[in-house]
Amino acid sequence: MRVSVIICTHNPRTEYLRRTLGGLKAQTVPNDQWEFLLIDNASNAMLAESWNLDWHPAARHVREENLGLANARLRAVREVKTDLCIFVDDDNVLDKDYVEQCLRIANECPHLGVWGGQQRGEFEVEVPVWLKPYLPDTLAVRQFEYTRWSNFTHNCDSVPFGAGMCVRTSVGRAWAEKVSTDERRSRLGRIGQSLGAGEDVDLALTACELGMGTGLFSELQLTHLIPKERLNINYLARLVEGGTVSGAMLNSIWRNEKELPKISLLRRLQRQIRIWRKPKPARVLERAKVRGYDIARELLDRSEI
Repeated sequence: MRVSVIICTHNPRTEYLRRTLGGLKAQTVPNDQWEFLLIDNASNAMLAESWNLDWHPAARHVREENLGLANARLRAVREVKTDLCIFVDDDNVLDKDYVEQCLRIANECPHLGVWGGQQRGEFEVEVPVWLKPYLPDTLAVRQFEYTRWSNFTHNCDSVPFGAGMCVRTSVGRAWAEKVSTDERRSRLGRIGQSLGAGEDVDLALTACELGMGTGLFSELQLTHLIPKERLNINYLARLVEGGTVSGAMLNSIWRNEKELPKISLLRRLQRQIRIWRKPKPARVLERAKVRGYDIARELLDRSEI
């Protein structure tokens, strides 16, 4: 086997996970050349009892009881038996050549430790016009024309999203070692209903620290299935708030920022005026970002992250 494909999931939506598995079944690389792990991250019902993986000769159910996407990814890198991992979310449908392209890039670009590609959005309902500019930052929809890469930890333009992320196992295990000695890292990413983020960025930047790079490749493509509930403004506000807090955690880790600057009363007033002038949906999201910044600053002040 040459590569491991990993789905980390918690209480998956049945029709979406079925389509995700359908995308894996359609891969051009024969099943006997890749390993498949379904990481059940403390789902209410044991996935091994309801999802049959007999279609794949090297598939395994793995149950991880410690809730959190970071914990599920950590379990995955401990379990895999290959030198390369592909992380697939439970609402991703890979293009049929995704695994093939990932293996090609691994062979042609030994200087890269982590890479990914494009995420098309397939929406259950029509996307409101006001939301479209926010799609890359909120719902992980990213499309581009040109491949790019970098080996600088301060340059995130070439850092892939967690969806479809390809990781050399050596990088994943180095990241796991860092998480084991830094509690802040284990608190990144989704944990149950909380909408944190950043464990994928932390993992990717570990490649740079090891002297490798990160990249984005236009030929790597998948479809991100997005239900109507995620277009709700309240959900998006929670997403923005959680992402802002997680961003502060990442800065604390990678830039050694132990505190965030305090904002003067005048600057707060100026910021509120700018927000007030925006259209209503944008106001809601901008205020969520302000709340996230304030929460992060308080946590850092109390040394809780």
